[in-house]
Amino acid sequence: MQDGAVADTSAVDVRAGGGRREQGSERHVSSGSFSSSSSYAVSSSFLRKASHSSRVLEEHSGVQRKSSAIMETFSQMQKSLAIPPGECAPEFEERSRPVTAQEGSKAVFRVKVSGNPSPSLTWSRESGKPLAEGARAFYDDINKQYTLKIKSLSMEDADLYKCTAANDHGAAVFSVSLSVTENPALDFKKKLKKRSVEKREKKPPTEEEMLKILSGADKKDYERICAEYGFTDFRGILRKLKEMKKKVDVDMVKVLKPLEDITAKADCNVVFDTILELKDPNIKMFWFQGDELLRIQYSLGKYEVKQLGTKHMLCISSVCVADSGPYTLKVGDKILSARLTVIDEPLKFLTGPKPLRVTERQTAAFEVRLSKKASTPPVWMFKGKELKRDEKLDICVSEDGLTYTLKIKDVRPSDTGDYTISIGDLTTTAPLCIERIPIKFMSHLKNVRVKEKAKARLEAEMSSKDAHIRWLKNGRDVTNDPRYIFAREGKRAELVVEECDLADSGEYAIVCTQDNDAHEYISSSNLTVEERFATVTSGMSDVQCPTGSATELCVVLNDEKVDGVWLKDGTEVTRLSGVQVVKQGAVHKLVFSSVAEEHEGRYSFRAKGAESEAALTLADPPVIEPTLLEALSSQPVTVKAGETATIRIPFRGKPAPRAAWHRDGLELVEDGRTVVEHRGGCSTLVLSRCVREDSGHITLRLKSDCGSASATVQLKVIDRPKAPQGKVEFPECSGKSISMKWKAPRDNGGRKVTGFIIERRLAGKKAWIKVGEVDGDTTAFCNDKVEEGKPYQYRIRAVNSQGTSDPLETEQVYAGEPVEPPGVLPQPQITDVTKDAVSLTWAPPAQTGGAPVLGYIVERRKKGSSMWVCVSKDLIPDTACAVNGLVEDMEYEFRVTAVNRVGEGIPSSASSSVLAKDPTRAPGLVRNLCVTDSSNTSISLAWSPPELGDRPSGYILEVRPEDAKEWTKCTKIPIAGTSYSVGGLQERMKYFFRIRAVNEGGIGEPIQLEDGVLSMPTPEIPRFDLQGKVKNQMVVHAGCTLCIPVSFTGSPAPEVTWLKDTIPTRGREVITKGKNHSQFLISSCQRSDSGPYRVNLRNDYGEVHYDINVHVTDVPRPPTNLRLVEEVQGTVTLQWNHTPDLAGHEDTHYIILKRDMSTPTWFTASERIYSSKYTVIGLFPGRKYYFRIIARNLIGDSDPLDSKEPFTIEKEHEGFTLHVKQFPPAQRDIKPAIVLPLKDHAVHRGNDCTMSCAFLGRPVPQAAWYKDGASLSGSPHCWQSSAGGVCTLTIPTCTAKDSGAYTLRVENNLGQAECACSLLVFDKDDKLLEKLIQDSRKDKHIMLSPQGFEV
Repeated sequence: MQDGAVADTSAVDVRAGGGRREQGSERHVSSGSFSSSSSYAVSSSFLRKASHSSRVLEEHSGVQRKSSAIMETFSQMQKSLAIPPGECAPEFEERSRPVTAQEGSKAVFRVKVSGNPSPSLTWSRESGKPLAEGARAFYDDINKQYTLKIKSLSMEDADLYKCTAANDHGAAVFSVSLSVTENPALDFKKKLKKRSVEKREKKPPTEEEMLKILSGADKKDYERICAEYGFTDFRGILRKLKEMKKKVDVDMVKVLKPLEDITAKADCNVVFDTILELKDPNIKMFWFQGDELLRIQYSLGKYEVKQLGTKHMLCISSVCVADSGPYTLKVGDKILSARLTVIDEPLKFLTGPKPLRVTERQTAAFEVRLSKKASTPPVWMFKGKELKRDEKLDICVSEDGLTYTLKIKDVRPSDTGDYTISIGDLTTTAPLCIERIPIKFMSHLKNVRVKEKAKARLEAEMSSKDAHIRWLKNGRDVTNDPRYIFAREGKRAELVVEECDLADSGEYAIVCTQDNDAHEYISSSNLTVEERFATVTSGMSDVQCPTGSATELCVVLNDEKVDGVWLKDGTEVTRLSGVQVVKQGAVHKLVFSSVAEEHEGRYSFRAKGAESEAALTLADPPVIEPTLLEALSSQPVTVKAGETATIRIPFRGKPAPRAAWHRDGLELVEDGRTVVEHRGGCSTLVLSRCVREDSGHITLRLKSDCGSASATVQLKVIDRPKAPQGKVEFPECSGKSISMKWKAPRDNGGRKVTGFIIERRLAGKKAWIKVGEVDGDTTAFCNDKVEEGKPYQYRIRAVNSQGTSDPLETEQVYAGEPVEPPGVLPQPQITDVTKDAVSLTWAPPAQTGGAPVLGYIVERRKKGSSMWVCVSKDLIPDTACAVNGLVEDMEYEFRVTAVNRVGEGIPSSASSSVLAKDPTRAPGLVRNLCVTDSSNTSISLAWSPPELGDRPSGYILEVRPEDAKEWTKCTKIPIAGTSYSVGGLQERMKYFFRIRAVNEGGIGEPIQLEDGVLSMPTPEIPRFDLQGKVKNQMVVHAGCTLCIPVSFTGSPAPEVTWLKDTIPTRGREVITKGKNHSQFLISSCQRSDSGPYRVNLRNDYGEVHYDINVHVTDVPRPPTNLRLVEEVQGTVTLQWNHTPDLAGHEDTHYIILKRDMSTPTWFTASERIYSSKYTVIGLFPGRKYYFRIIARNLIGDSDPLDSKEPFTIEKEHEGFTLHVKQFPPAQRDIKPAIVLPLKDHAVHRGNDCTMSCAFLGRPVPQAAWYKDGASLSGSPHCWQSSAGGVCTLTIPTCTAKDSGAYTLRVENNLGQAECACSLLVFDKDDKLLEKLIQDSRKDKHIMLSPQGFEV
């Protein structure tokens, strides 16, 4: 690499040995205070903080140094899931230390990197700035080091420098800091140059920058550093710094290794792993695929979450393309994501179906084998149609999911042809040929006797369903006659005559032939047709309908095969317009589209043995001309009192409606003054000697069974007015004048009052004298011509255009009497009440005190209170008052006090208490009337209270059957609630309902259900009622009974379907079905019965299913591929492939047997072997042996796996003999010592683990094993052996509980020695951990030789 090639770049790429440059590398981010990385079994993360705090100024020398922190970090990321043998990801073998140098000097960083393929290396700065111009990166071939050299350092070169090494399998990142201090021995000219530069005001750092500076400094230097940087908010920055440290302290989750993207092949297992440091070990973790939460417990083993120390894993078994996508782990506030990419290899046929030739009625089987599991099941096709599993066809798949078999049972000639299997775009075809057999009649034709118009069926069954047939009648071929219907189903053939007549009687025969057979097979029988008669089941009834409406006449016979004829008034109905004759089975109808007068008459229906008749008449609703209605509403009828009023209204209607006259809602009854006449299409009301009370709205109401109509006219009767109302008031009674006031008459006689006439007389006199007259708008008068002290009596008459009213006479009044306060008023009366106002009236006081009453004081109080409050600041001049501003739902009392010119009188007694609320209004329409439930005899209804009007006190519910016209109340008293169940109904009868609300204000308008309701149970979607009887997982021994009972509900009763592997079950099972239960039973299970079962419920209103996973256990299948190797003389090492049933049974093990070729007897060499390798010892040289392996579980033994050829044990080689003089050995005691220590082990879960250690000692030491400090002596889960100075511990079928620290202690009378190792048990899905362990350890074999153990 050329020097100086990094002048204007942000990173330098250095590569040794022609390695390949990695374009994309993962980046490891390190903060100034800490760094995080991840590791597996071997450490790949390194963090060392060279200085706990980074000071901006040196404490003693005062030399300025520019650096955020003195630190170094290291992280390693792996990309590949499976690394080929001999290759590895990059790793730093030697790393440089942090550098601190003065300004103007140089800095050098050296690293040594290993990896295969040779990694490419780049240098960059953490801040993102480019490397300095004086920086140079190169590779040292002698020392095998990568070097970065920076010359002429400046203060700007201080930074964190990152070295990245990457190849195809991963990347390693190492970061180291460079600190630059100021050089006090700078050139004097440089100092002068610096001083000559215009001093610029230094901008203080921001709060965020100051937090970074102080995060690595000592607490005692905080104030000095802030002062030197010119940062004034010292207290605020301390508070922020404490909050930041607290936030770091309370971080519950620390990510040491993030999730990484994975690329895998289909049908393999994938593991997402991350290393987390959790402060709360019970914190919840959630795994997501995309945005969907993974429900691990319901995935049926698809997903599994595991934890190994701080390592957390998500295991996905048998991945497919649908599993591709992002996966997310949420832990507390941390979210980690990675993507899974599944590569699906192309699917192909390893072996295709072969052509078959099968004898008829035997079984044919096609078989294909695929290169991998298919995502969708294959489709078998025959003659363009897809084949499904049924009683004839059996489609099955092998346990490994690669071999598919199609079995065709009881083959027939129709099964001849090409059979095709398709999986996606792959297709292969094989032919099937059938050899024929003769035909026999299994069932002959039988004689048949039917009635006329009935269906006749002639059936025959042959021994072959491929026979050709012809039908004969009286010897004539009728095979192509359209009169007959011919059906063929399998071996059965039939001839059907839909509507037989007398001519169809005769002899019928079926002639059967088949290909390559000239013989004809004939079966015959006789058909006899008898004449048919009918009776009337439901006859006609008389019909009334309006003109122009549609109607029908209906007759139901007991036999739908009998025809009839319709007659009107004795004449057959043939060309009557608007009439249609309809026959629907046994129902005969005469349909009228628009009824007119020409259709009226008597109709009859006649058939063989049956007759019915009825009358059709018109019925039109009453109608009043709209122009007449408009004239009556706009022009009232006016008459004078005493005259006669005549009102005549014509109408139309057939039949004649019932007429009734009403006045203001009350029906008029004939009396001496009232006469009502009804003639033809007219109704007349005559009122003689009319009086004022006859005025009002006169209404004619017409009603018939066909409808109703009404007309309203206003009647005005005019007369002289009534007398003025009320009691005459005398506001002033003095010696000079008497003033009076009165009220206008309540009834003005229908004409305006034009004036009032005032008359008076002295008390005791009879003659009245007119003293004055006022106009009709004035109700007061002052008589100024009076004599003081004399009593007077006045009377007042009202005048209109019709005359003068009766007089209103006053009481005796004096002029000039002494004046006193008014007397007590009568109790005030309540005339009107609302929620916030009350209207009062009262009578004037009986004693005015000799002076006119100036007004009244009205007071109110709450009931139960003693405090009275005036309702008005001013006097109320009238004897009526409206009190406003009341509180709703509060009770009040009122009293009134009269006031004259002398003062207030005595208050009246309190009025009756009154509650402030609005008057009750009749309720509005009931809302939301609906049906909540129904049965064969009852219907339940519910509704909501009306929104308009006042609250109802009850509801009136009425019912009407479909065939009735009158409404009937469901209860005698109103219903208090908003629901009711109507009982006593007829099954499957349609009913109509309507409801009205009622309260004190009256009865509301009715609301009716639009459609009728059938009295039948409420539809219900199917639901399972398991109650713990059936579990999702079932384990059954082979040969035992599999019974799956399920209970359910639904209306109507649901249809039950049982499926296995999404295919309807049609095999050896027995399925019983009931209305609310079903049972699936297999009397003797086989291993092939294992799999997912589904029971499906379906009716017209929904569909549900329930899944059960059945596992049938059996004796294990035998192991395969036995191999024999003689690794040590006199021993044989046996290796074989595991039985496929080992994974499903933890108790499955092997038994090893041996047999000398010279004897037929087998001897057991070893039992309870869990691995697939075993060394047999104790064999005699020169002999030949056979070996046998049997797999055993709790159910029984598998078939044996025998060696095909005998294995010969070689004899010992002859050698020379060396005669050495024997010397007795020196007996010396030796203290125990470990010769070959234990090594760490990591094994797959389910595999065996063997630990061995060699030791010395005399006398022979006693060995003891310990796990995590606990003794393993007598443990049934492991085996211990000690011989020849070698101690061995074997742990079969390791589980996660076996992980831990193991210790071997050997002891004799001279002392003891110990040796320890660790065991890590991991899952088979942990590919990365497996690779790291394989690379870090060497294979170890322990064998037993005649001289002892060799390691």
